[in-house]
Amino acid sequence: MRLSLITLAAATLLAGVSQVQAATYAVEPTHTFATFEISHFGTTTNRGRFDKKEGTVQFDRAAKTGSVEIVIDTTSINTGTAAFNKHLQSADLFDAAKFPTATFKSDKFSFNGDKVSEVTGTLTLLGKTQPVTLKATNFNCYDSPMIKREVCGGDFETTIDRTQFGMNYGIDWGFPKNVRLIVQVEAVKQ
Repeated sequence: MRLSLITLAAATLLAGVSQVQAATYAVEPTHTFATFEISHFGTTTNRGRFDKKEGTVQFDRAAKTGSVEIVIDTTSINTGTAAFNKHLQSADLFDAAKFPTATFKSDKFSFNGDKVSEVTGTLTLLGKTQPVTLKATNFNCYDSPMIKREVCGGDFETTIDRTQFGMNYGIDWGFPKNVRLIVQVEAVKQ
């Protein structure tokens, strides 16, 4: 019985240490970008980004755990061409009037040493949720000399099948179903 109490006390103490090291980070929108690329008839690549996004990250480097939720405003799509933006926002594609946000959620971080190597979660787009793994091509934490706080982030990418979300526009004409997503994120420790 005494050994059980000691084991329980040790487990409680270790859990407390882990919780102390876990921190909340707020996604910093001026250093965070969500962009996409899709081939245009195999000739060029169409690119766009979403100008409005927000989110939070729970991150514990010592325990190698984390969670993230990033919400992207689909009405803020920006390709640099107003007519193309309008078409992307239409019911043909992002249907931004009906689905003004897309959300990525995860509670599974994978590590390579001390660096996040991938984040596995779900993407909700057009009201449908599918599994997605964002692979890190870069990851780092640093103490910002300007804001005097820790900042963590990296470059992540994946390829999704847009038809899994019901985005079928142009498939019959030869537009590809695969879309490359690139997420550059920096988050500030709160």
